[in-house]
This record gives sequence, C-alpha cells and structure tokens, in this order.
Amino acid sequence: MTTVIAWVLAVAALVAGWFGYGWPGLALAVTCIVFWMLMQFNRTLRAMKRAAERPVGTVDNAVMLHARLSPGMPLLSVVTLARSLGKTLDGPEEAYEWQDGAGDRVVVRCARGRCTGWELLRRPQAPD
Repeated sequence: MTTVIAWVLAVAALVAGWFGYGWPGLALAVTCIVFWMLMQFNRTLRAMKRAAERPVGTVDNAVMLHARLSPGMPLLSVVTLARSLGKTLDGPEEAYEWQDGAGDRVVVRCARGRCTGWELLRRPQAPD
C-alpha cells in the first residue's frame, strides 16, 4: 500500500468517525489507525528478526527467489522471501545480492525501497 493511500484512508476514517458518531467515533478511528500501525510494525520486526538469524547475502535457493520476484515489490517483501538481508553492492544504483550454496546469485535493483529489476547469475558449469 502506498503512503499516500494509507494517509488518505486514515483521514477518511477520522472524518467518517467524527461525522458519524462524534467523539466516540473519532476515538474508534484513532484506535483502528494505531492498531493498523502496530500490525505493520510487528510485521517489519518479524521479518528483520528472521533475517538476523542468517548470514547476510545468503538464500536457500537463488533460482526460487528469482522466480518469486516481481516489479514494484517492496524491499521488505524481498527480505521476507530471502529470509536474510541482502549484501549491498557498490554502484550508482541501489542494489542487493543474495547467493545460495551452489554459487548461483540474484542481484535485485531497487529505487525508493521498491524492486525495479533483478537478474539471476548462474555459477559457471565445469566442462565435462
């Protein structure tokens, strides 16, 4: 959910609560907004706690992570899928890398906290 939509919904809840029920409606709207914010905060903390339990830049299967990515996905969702924080790459754009045990890597490019592109870099196969 974008920030603008969240703020519009919060203001709409406050206005509807006030005009519908007065002070009790306003109190209910504020309570609902605070509850929603606590749920988002809890979701973020849970994702970060899981990510902290694994080494930075590791993933179980890079190919599966690559298959589950989509444009516009928030970086928090990518961290939740990978279950670890990405290794920051140097460069002009915001980019993170995850590598699995087989040597395959996924590089995710982001802008303003949203996934803009990604690529799967396979480990070179040894000739037979």
